[in-house]
Amino acid sequence: MTDTSQETTFLSKKEFSHTVEIFVYENNISYMDAIVHLCEKNNMEVEDIKKFLNSSIVGQLEAEARSLNFLPKVNQLDV
Repeated sequence: MTDTSQETTFLSKKEFSHTVEIFVYENNISYMDAIVHLCEKNNMEVEDIKKFLNSSIVGQLEAEARSLNFLPKVNQLDV
């Protein structure tokens, strides 16, 4: 059996989302950076990636965008 890790093909939302989560954890980078890197590595368009993201990652992206002032702030409870 040969190692095809260099030629990753994402077949489902679950597989891509899992790959993003692992990449973020292992490299200690933002979700935005991880998604852009994985898209470049696999010759995918960033604009077309939304269908491969689960709701957890979408929430993380929103939080990152708000902290960078890309989206308007929302009220948060101090817990």
